[in-house]
Amino acid sequence: MEQVWFVAALWLLLALVAVLIANWLKVSTALSEIVVGTVAQLAIGAWAGSEALGAKVPWITFLAGTGAIVLTFLAGAELDPDVFRAKWKESTAVGLVGFFCPFLGATLVAHYIVGWPWRPSWLAGVALSTTSVAVVYAVMLELGFNRTIYGKTILAACFINDLGTVLALGLIFSPFTLKTLAFVVFSLVMFAILPFITRWLFERYGGRVSEFETKYLLLMLFGMGGVAVWSGSEAVLPAYIIGMVLAGTVGKDHLLIRRLRTLTFGLLTPFYFIRAGSFVSVPVLMAAPMIFVAFFFAKMLSKLAGLLPTVRAFGHRGHDGIYYALMMSTGLTFGTISALFGLNHGIIDQRQYSHLVATVIASAVIPTAIANARFLPRHLLPGKERELKESSYGEPVGDLES
Repeated sequence: MEQVWFVAALWLLLALVAVLIANWLKVSTALSEIVVGTVAQLAIGAWAGSEALGAKVPWITFLAGTGAIVLTFLAGAELDPDVFRAKWKESTAVGLVGFFCPFLGATLVAHYIVGWPWRPSWLAGVALSTTSVAVVYAVMLELGFNRTIYGKTILAACFINDLGTVLALGLIFSPFTLKTLAFVVFSLVMFAILPFITRWLFERYGGRVSEFETKYLLLMLFGMGGVAVWSGSEAVLPAYIIGMVLAGTVGKDHLLIRRLRTLTFGLLTPFYFIRAGSFVSVPVLMAAPMIFVAFFFAKMLSKLAGLLPTVRAFGHRGHDGIYYALMMSTGLTFGTISALFGLNHGIIDQRQYSHLVATVIASAVIPTAIANARFLPRHLLPGKERELKESSYGEPVGDLES
């Protein structure tokens, strides 16, 4: 039993190291955790064996999965229904372009340049078509963009983009079964009644030390996640939609959101991001680096080629448009989920999986780092954040209340 506590302490030590690095380099903590996970797996694996970090241990897998689910739920809960209704044309257009361009571009590169058969190539297109709600939301939250129409519109476009990814994964590789139909019908019913049930329960039993609200939300997320996995889908998808339908109730309870953030960022997301980084096989990348290069540029160039003119068409010029497009070019959650789906179902092998996951993680780190270092639209930040001096990734260096 003591080994469990030592492993847990090791992971939290890595999380603290990632926070310090993020502060020193002025980058997002989420990105720092991904890089720390990659380096830790390489160093610890070389010293004590590939399983020493324990990234595939069931309890770590559970914590990481819970982190992804709750973080995705929070991203959905941050969506302002009024903003979504007002910006639905922009969010839909940007999201669809953000999906189709890299989907087609990566598929063609995988088949004609890398030489993969069509079935693995389609899987590569799906995995590299994503944008990362988890990474984008973490960045929006750290900077304060989550409180702006600009940031909320980006999150809405991320949802449309990833919805296209999930649908493509299901339509191309997962046959539509009675389980799928049952999941769709059950989900529609739950999404319709959840706002009313949640509001009634919170008014009757909420606001107590027992944290009824948190337990209730975790019950909903775990329950719907289990139904999604049972049907052949992924647990993260209903989490985002639950967040959206509860944005009018949960999203407006700032104290509840703050408590959920403490749970999520303090404990859960370090396991998710560090674990994601640990799946990158550096030896595989070094053996065939040009495959990684081909995939990375296939995703980035095709994404940006479609997104830049699209966001500019909706009035986002200069740094505003470039930052928007770069954040939409990130990938992590559904990219790794798609790659793992392909590996588990025999569509791709371990070598192909390593290249795809490495590309997905690089697309989470590189465009986000460039966007925040070179194209951050500070004039769009809320008032207090806009007045901050240079600090650790938008965190205050002085007294915000003064």
